[in-house]
Amino acid sequence: MTDRTQTPLAGLGLDTAIHLRWVLRDVKGRRTRFMPANPDDLQMLAEMGLIEMRELVPTITCEGERALAASGNHGWTRNRK
Repeated sequence: MTDRTQTPLAGLGLDTAIHLRWVLRDVKGRRTRFMPANPDDLQMLAEMGLIEMRELVPTITCEGERALAASGNHGWTRNRK
């Protein structure tokens, strides 16, 4: 039996989930200042509670941090020891 934490990204199609996960990583890394994200992607992430807008700057939420951590455990990123 596996213990997999469901994230809001889990209910999406694979391509969409991967794309939004990269946008979420860009938000976390503050790369949206130099390379603005698609407003529709930001809106979708905000509706899922993964980001919030602070003074017009997308900011990752605790739920967004958990979604990135959980997706990392499912083969999308390498686990670090």
